[in-house]
Amino acid sequence: MSTTTTITKPAPVIEGSLTAFLKSIDKLGAGAVPTGFKGIDTSVYDPKVAAQDALQKQAVQAASGLGALTGPDAYKPFMSPYQQEVIDATLSEFDRNQAIQNTGMRDQAIAAGAYGGGREGVMAAEAAKGASMNRAQLQAQLLNQGFQQAQAAAGADLQAQQGLGGYQSQLGQQQQAFAQAGLDASQIAAREAEFQPFTQLGLIGQQLAQIQPGAFPTQTVGYAPPAAPASPMSQFLGGAAGIAGIGGKLGLFG
Repeated sequence: MSTTTTITKPAPVIEGSLTAFLKSIDKLGAGAVPTGFKGIDTSVYDPKVAAQDALQKQAVQAASGLGALTGPDAYKPFMSPYQQEVIDATLSEFDRNQAIQNTGMRDQAIAAGAYGGGREGVMAAEAAKGASMNRAQLQAQLLNQGFQQAQAAAGADLQAQQGLGGYQSQLGQQQQAFAQAGLDASQIAAREAEFQPFTQLGLIGQQLAQIQPGAFPTQTVGYAPPAAPASPMSQFLGGAAGIAGIGGKLGLFG
């Protein structure tokens, strides 16, 4: 029985491309590196994190010193250096006015003929006591006023330092984000460069896959297997049949 086998072969124009493509795929699949390609170095596209910007570092360093602006002595650096002079001058003026008042009281007592008496002594003592209390209150008021002013200045400075730190931190974050974007872009570029052989072969494979079957001529090869050799018996029977036929025609067998 004859058998025909049809073999479809790629057109010669793309046979070389397919062969080269498949050889490259085999090498990559086996871990080998095709000619002109380099191995994949994953270290070149490892993820990286941008370092803190200088402004961020300055903000952190400044924040570590803000504790000095919140303690019980935070107001002292903001006390006016002239406060004591103001207090001394004010109290001196108070003492001068009090001395004038004491002189007037004494003159009144003398004019009334009560100077040196018990009543004049009591009045003088009460006046001195009142003057002393007024003087102390005046001094406390001046000290408290200076303290309040210094405390307000310390609070304003704290807010200013915090605001500056926040502003520096924000600018630093923007700079850090910009640097991070650069690192990310470099990472992507490095990864694409390392995978370039696979990408290139993938694109070639896509182009070859778009070639439709039958778009190029194919070659059909016919094959017919040889007949099986005859057995001796069949040869004998065939020969006997032949002889009988000939004998019959000659009338040898009646």
